[in-house]
Parts: sequence; C-alpha cells; structure tokens
Amino acid sequence: MGAAATYGAPTTETADTAPVAAAAVCTLTREMTEGPYYLDGQYVRSDITEGKPGIPLKLTLTVVDDDTCAPLSNALVEIWHADHLGEYSGFVGANGHNEPDNGTFLRGGVLTNSSGVASITTIYPGWYVGRCIHIHIKVHTNVTLTPDGSFTGGQELHTGQLYFSETITTRVSRLSPYTANRVTRTTLAQDSIYDGGGAASGLLTLTALGSSTSSGYTGTLTLGVER
Repeated sequence: MGAAATYGAPTTETADTAPVAAAAVCTLTREMTEGPYYLDGQYVRSDITEGKPGIPLKLTLTVVDDDTCAPLSNALVEIWHADHLGEYSGFVGANGHNEPDNGTFLRGGVLTNSSGVASITTIYPGWYVGRCIHIHIKVHTNVTLTPDGSFTGGQELHTGQLYFSETITTRVSRLSPYTANRVTRTTLAQDSIYDGGGAASGLLTLTALGSSTSSGYTGTLTLGVER
C-alpha cells in the first residue's frame, strides 16, 4: 500500500468559519490505521446518511497521482464513520448506546469523476471512547460493481483518516443530537493517532454551508496515492 499525499493545506478560519486563501502545495501524508470497524461489501452510493440525524456534511475529495498530481478517474473512494452517538453500523453498543443496527448506515463510497472528484453526502461524525472525531477512508482502483449495488475486487491504494477543526467540532458537540452522546470527547490534540500534520495528516478544510453551525459544512481535501 503506497503513501498518500494531499494537495493544499487547510486554511485558517475566522470567527465565522470563512476560509482564508492559501497557496496549494503537494505533500506526502502517512497512511493511518484501518481501525476495528471496517466491513467489506458496502454500497456504492453518494449519500450514506440513511436518515441518521446530525449536522449536514458534504465531502468533496479529490484523488490524484502523488507523483504528478494528475487526477485519477474511476477510483472508488470509500468512507465509514460513527453516528452522533459514536456508534458504528455493524457494531452498535460498542460506545455504550442502544439503537437499531442495519450494518450499513454511514458507510459507502463513490467512483471519482474525470476530474478525480468524489462527492459524498453524510453527517458530521460523533465521537467514541478514546478517539477524536474522524472519518475512515480507503481508495481502491479497478473495482467491479455488483448487481446488489456494492463492489468487489480491485486494488487498495490508500487507507487513512479524515479529521476536523477542533473549533468547529466544539460548536457541533454543543448541539442536538450530539448532546445525547454520553461519552467524554477526546480532542484533536489529545488523539493518539492524529499526528498534528494538518492537511498532510488528513485535516479537512471546512467551509460553512450557512450562517449557523446547524446548517452544516463542506469538507474538502485532495488525496494523492501511489499507483
């Protein structure tokens, strides 16, 4: 599995979360652990929410060749993350909350377009014991789509994690439904896996979708992968 790179660093945010322009750079990033909550055979779909409550999050993730920064089309970008209670589908109860578990909520992926872009609609993740808020991500190439809406085969090029501004996470955590999460939240600085490298370590650039936190955010990042 090759190293990944990001193109562009997250911008510094003002009080109203508007990003400040920054010069784009291409830097290698470390791969990060898959974690204990991965499930094979998830759906290929652009909206993974399945009606889960939470603040809207629209991800725009661009996959490029880390040597040339040329976009990679038809690569499958797969994500999975916890809901507002810090529970993963397929493993509900691991964070101390009870709720229905269908094994598929907040899981799935999409194929990149000709510009290397994968757009996925989800919610701002919750948190679970011992970890800051994050999203798991894999990038695959040469997958085969299956009749049931999933995928099989291919080559896994990158496994990593996406992270969030602590300033925005603090605002989100004070709102419903996140206030129902009874677990003490680990901050970005306290996390044992995030290494403080900003975009080079998967830190998303977040931009507000509206005038209030509850309106949600877009999250952008460009990942470079070793082909």
